[in-house]
Amino acid sequence: MLDADSCYRALLTRDTRFDGRFFTAVTTTGIFCRPVCPARPPKREHCLFLPSAAAAQAAGFRPCLRCRPEAAPGIALWRGTGNTVARALRLIDEGALDGASVEALGDRLGVGGRHLRRLFNEHLGASPVMVAQTRRLLFAKSLIIETNLSMTDVALAAGFGSLRRFNTAMRQTWNRPPGELRRGTVGGGSAGLTLKLPFQPPLDWALMLDWLKMRAIPGVECVEGSSYRRTIALDGRHGVVEIRAVPGEAALAATIRFPLMAALGQIAARLKRQFDLDADSAAIDAQLAGDPLLAPLVAARPGLRVPGAWDPFELAIRAILGQQISVGAATQLAGRLVVEYGAPLVLDDGPAPLGLTHVFPDAERLLSVDPGRLRIPGARARTIAGLAAAYRDEPDLLQAVLPLEHTIRRLCMLPGIGPWTAQYIAMRALREPDAFPSGDLGLRQALAVDGVVPSIGELEALSQAWRPWRAYAALHLWHKRGMGGGG
Repeated sequence: MLDADSCYRALLTRDTRFDGRFFTAVTTTGIFCRPVCPARPPKREHCLFLPSAAAAQAAGFRPCLRCRPEAAPGIALWRGTGNTVARALRLIDEGALDGASVEALGDRLGVGGRHLRRLFNEHLGASPVMVAQTRRLLFAKSLIIETNLSMTDVALAAGFGSLRRFNTAMRQTWNRPPGELRRGTVGGGSAGLTLKLPFQPPLDWALMLDWLKMRAIPGVECVEGSSYRRTIALDGRHGVVEIRAVPGEAALAATIRFPLMAALGQIAARLKRQFDLDADSAAIDAQLAGDPLLAPLVAARPGLRVPGAWDPFELAIRAILGQQISVGAATQLAGRLVVEYGAPLVLDDGPAPLGLTHVFPDAERLLSVDPGRLRIPGARARTIAGLAAAYRDEPDLLQAVLPLEHTIRRLCMLPGIGPWTAQYIAMRALREPDAFPSGDLGLRQALAVDGVVPSIGELEALSQAWRPWRAYAALHLWHKRGMGGGG
């Protein structure tokens, strides 16, 4: 993964394909950079190539102020890591170590704290605590550069326990007070706070918007032009987010209206996961294109990502509503559910954008669903209530904290949830890249030859060549049949 000669060649050419895959620490300056840094490249003998920003900081290097390591795509946080590390990183990105111990994180993942530390050092060159600290520091730097939040609000949003601790950490990292990192007046104000969410190209934003538009829940989501908007709810408070592409940059712009500063990091992490921004599209496309069945599909849609979900519970309910009916019918049902059980949107900072009226109902509101009010079969209502009860009692049920096979078995134990629904939930809500609903008729029809549709077993056998990216293969096959595939 970190062949030094290859890394140095990428550094000399400022090859954007390697941005996020490694960081260069310069021994003569004590600074670490992205491979696309505009500064003069250092001599080869002065370079150390490290797998993550956390590893560079753990080794005592400071982030570069020119290339801004905090703006690098998140590939380095998962590329080549083991499944346990990848799942731990998702939880850390949402603040799992803000006030909790490594042992508690390990318990959620089914491993001991010592073993988790060993895995992190092996794959990332840094401990879980160092990764979490680096995440706080780099997110704080982004907020300073891209917003006009006060330093107190920046400290709170980045997960620091106090302003004093924040100031100390920032001085130690950048060798200057945090106020000196800000240059001029930047975004913010009554229209919301705008952050940039970087990704590694390519990303087919128009294709993703088309997919989401067909499935947008009335009152909760809205796709208009080149923007996606939705309502959000965290800790009993409501907000809205709007996502759009940044012209000329490998980034999405997220405008966030939410009253709690401490939730900004979690919101940004969720949005990155919803739009699959940490995926290495080039590497995924290259592997899938090696299969003759998928090669023309990959060539037609480079940069295809798996659209995720803002809230795993919302997506799981949406998947249940979509069982054995069309995408349009499921979308209408979801809108009816929101009207009957969702809470009206209440914003602290002014009127809501047109078309956004409700937040999606939480598990407590769906513990008892009246099939008559929704005009759905009683069995479907019982499945919704059963999932709501299971999620209330086991919040990690819809978190990718255990291996995919275990998660599928656990979901299939719930009444009314079969392999298709479980795999679809894993694919979009849990961000499992190898989830694959092989029982989906649309996937099988996409591979029909002379009218002969392969069996589920035959599709499973074909899909082995697509691992570990079968979720992306499924998206390509659904798009081949039109946007209506996939629930």
